[in-house]
Amino acid sequence: MRYKLLLLTGDNERYRSLLESCHLPEVEILGDETHQISQANIWLAEPSLAAPLLPHGKHIIWMQSTEAGVDALVKPRQRKDYRLTNVRGIFGPLMSEYLFGYLLAHQREHTLYRSQQAQKIWRPGSFKTLQGQHLLLLGTGNIAKHIAKTAKHFGMHVTGINRGAKPTIGFDDVNTLSNLPHYLPQADAIASILPSTPDTRGTLNAQTLSLIKPNGILFNLGRGDVLDLDALYLQLKENSGQNAILDVFNQEPLPQHHPIWSLDNVIITPHIAAPSFPEQVVEIFADNYHKLLRGERLSYEVNFERGY
Repeated sequence: MRYKLLLLTGDNERYRSLLESCHLPEVEILGDETHQISQANIWLAEPSLAAPLLPHGKHIIWMQSTEAGVDALVKPRQRKDYRLTNVRGIFGPLMSEYLFGYLLAHQREHTLYRSQQAQKIWRPGSFKTLQGQHLLLLGTGNIAKHIAKTAKHFGMHVTGINRGAKPTIGFDDVNTLSNLPHYLPQADAIASILPSTPDTRGTLNAQTLSLIKPNGILFNLGRGDVLDLDALYLQLKENSGQNAILDVFNQEPLPQHHPIWSLDNVIITPHIAAPSFPEQVVEIFADNYHKLLRGERLSYEVNFERGY
């Protein structure tokens, strides 16, 4: 066989079954034994599982990540002598469902009516609509584009933040990260879908968080280190009208001793906003594998310097 494939996932048997159904030529799917790591030249892997084993991958030429985030693989001291691809283009609908599910529940006061139901209270609350509200998206990639498209269906004004203020279809306006302080006070809802890079880490800090509207709602859906969680705790503790929906954290699982767990104006979810399903990952892998055989450029190749 020309290529030897190593699986490093939480569900190797599922991936093996799906890959075998693809009938990929010139590839042998290796077993899970430790000695196979040094034999494999292709890895299909979860970044957190692959990172500590990279020094043992003597023959690796390409790794297909099962996730979009590859932070563990692009750290400064990690090896970079192979091609790394991630999964993209499949998370937009899922992330949009997550964001607007919580945003609409917040706007329409679902929690209030649920509590009133328990007490058999018939009392209309304050009606709020998304029409005319301002959504600020930190990031303008594929996920953000899908969210922006959904937002326009609700009649929202959408601003995007990216590296070069490049005009992007679906956004009313786009600006750079350096101008973020100008937009934060205007935004009714803010969602970070930024990657983890030296430029983005700590973007949402005590200074920038203090600019959020008194009744603003913040979503962190991209990378945990974009947000200073301790600063957010202090901000929300002092501003009960603000809310946060948090799905990603610098340390996962989020330590039980962190005080942000206890805030009533915070919702914490365990990194489930947009999971990657094996069927979708294998489809991307198979397409890239055929490109590898043909000597073509692989889709979704990661730039090690940029980190995405």
